[in-house]
Amino acid sequence: MREGSRTAPNRPVSAICQRTPQAVSAVAAVPGTVVGMTRIDNYSPSGRPVAVSVRGLVKHFGRTRALDGVDLDVHEGTVLGVLGPNGAGKTTLVRCLSTLITPDAGKAVVAGYDVVQQPRQLRRVIGLTGQYASVDEKLSGRENLYLIGRLLDLSGKEARSRADALLERFSLTDAATRPARTYSGGMRRRLDLAASMIGRPHVLYLDEPTTGLDPRTRNEVWAEVKAMVRDGVTVLLTTQYMEEAEQLAGELTVIDRGKVIANGGTDELKAKVGGRTLRIRPADPLELRPLAEALDRLRLAGSATTVDAESGEVLVPIVSDEQLTGVVGAVTARGLTIGSITTELPSLDEVFLSLTGQKTSAPQDLRPELEEVAV
Repeated sequence: MREGSRTAPNRPVSAICQRTPQAVSAVAAVPGTVVGMTRIDNYSPSGRPVAVSVRGLVKHFGRTRALDGVDLDVHEGTVLGVLGPNGAGKTTLVRCLSTLITPDAGKAVVAGYDVVQQPRQLRRVIGLTGQYASVDEKLSGRENLYLIGRLLDLSGKEARSRADALLERFSLTDAATRPARTYSGGMRRRLDLAASMIGRPHVLYLDEPTTGLDPRTRNEVWAEVKAMVRDGVTVLLTTQYMEEAEQLAGELTVIDRGKVIANGGTDELKAKVGGRTLRIRPADPLELRPLAEALDRLRLAGSATTVDAESGEVLVPIVSDEQLTGVVGAVTARGLTIGSITTELPSLDEVFLSLTGQKTSAPQDLRPELEEVAV
């Protein structure tokens, strides 16, 4: 359901939906009516089926090149996290892949359909949850879902059944008859997710879906996304929350200034950035500071060591295997009893900062009407 759509005042939704099939038939593709427009099956070099394949995608807004030759793949039944600072092109990418805007160059195939050549067929197998809830606030939760079901050509009985099932799944049954304007922010977001699932999409786009939500509601949304993926849905997720990316995404793509600058799994991206931290915990807490001072004097660390008094550890920056060997040797030479010694890769926040030069943050007050140009 698109933001800004409204029903006529004082008219029951059932009356509106009685005329829906005729209206929808004008824009909905009837299976088999488009000659020469067959599904395109894609597979990655590993042989895994690909639900979303993007090659060389370009989009301009005036002189601004919002997308500058984007390439990416999303394997079926997985979550791809698309990271990037404000203005990177994340929302523009989602709008292109959901047929809301047309790319200027390149090729994108989603769920077997070409985004430019087969938009009507594609719309039947995708769902979209944007940065802002797009439900009709005058309608109840059940009426919102029922109306969308009818717009997707479901029968009245099937639309009601599907709406009730999703209300239960998203813990909205008790509020089903209340107008959406009375819902909390978290409830509206769950209703928005339910709306995107009415048509049982093969591919779901989540464009910063937890922006502005409190931690509890965010966790609820994450749980629902994980359940969708278990059911076989493929998800393309844009986010600036690194915790969200680590929770949900199996693969990550980092976009900056319209270009893909890195991709891979979380650990793979961390390894690409380089740098590790050696955490040494002496058995005797009194050895913490003397150990740190001794390592600083030997100048074995990449930079100054730090003491984490809370965890009882000395943190040593490591930039090479030779340096790691030297530090471990120095610790051993002191004859200390070590409680534990571990290495850790940089955090995803540190990876993001290294790749883009910007800190991660949740976008604030981005007006929907400016999204197309701003992103």
